Amino acid sequence: MSSQSALAVDRYELGPISTNCYVVRASRGAPEAVVIDPSGDVAQLRLELARAGATTAAILITHGHWDHLLGVADLAEGTGAPVYMAEDERALLENLSDLVPQGVVARGHTADTFLHGGETLELAGIEFETLLVPGHSPAHLAYHADGCLFSGDVLFARSVGRTDLPGGDWDTLVESIRMLGERFPPETVVYSGHGPPTTLGAELDRNPFLAELRAS
Repeated sequence: MSSQSALAVDRYELGPISTNCYVVRASRGAPEAVVIDPSGDVAQLRLELARAGATTAAILITHGHWDHLLGVADLAEGTGAPVYMAEDERALLENLSDLVPQGVVARGHTADTFLHGGETLELAGIEFETLLVPGHSPAHLAYHADGCLFSGDVLFARSVGRTDLPGGDWDTLVESIRMLGERFPPETVVYSGHGPPTTLGAELDRNPFLAELRAS
């Protein structure tokens, strides 16, 4: 995947349903990293960070579904890194132990900074723009930095986020994706909550779920 971005982005599939966790650094040798959606297996994740010589500067959460949150408490407490998430989904993290499927063990955590979309975050030498992109969940956030869009479960390679969960809405999801397509260039690399990276242009052109966007 060619990208004009200088960011170093590493993807790890963690937790019981292989949810993507991203470790983002300003460059390959940068000493600090931002972790997006620590979705489990924190011991493995911390080992990878140590191998890279990077400390965790911050934890960003795209949305409050359990599979994106499993490692938050352990990583935050183990590293002291502050947690950022949407205020309107804070209860999903705080009450996580009650919301996971049977057999999944998780601990709740209270985020340090609550977001609403539209903020600019300076973390680990990277400027992240927060974007409110509801539809899959009511207060879902995406994070954009240097040509990279961390889209959570809004947009995937050849798919989109499901809207049959509480607070999901199909028309809202399509409008969120339309906004992203109008705001960012087609070569923007999309790092999704599940599956491989893609680009905004490729999905707007060929994603079978976005035919109505192409028709409008």
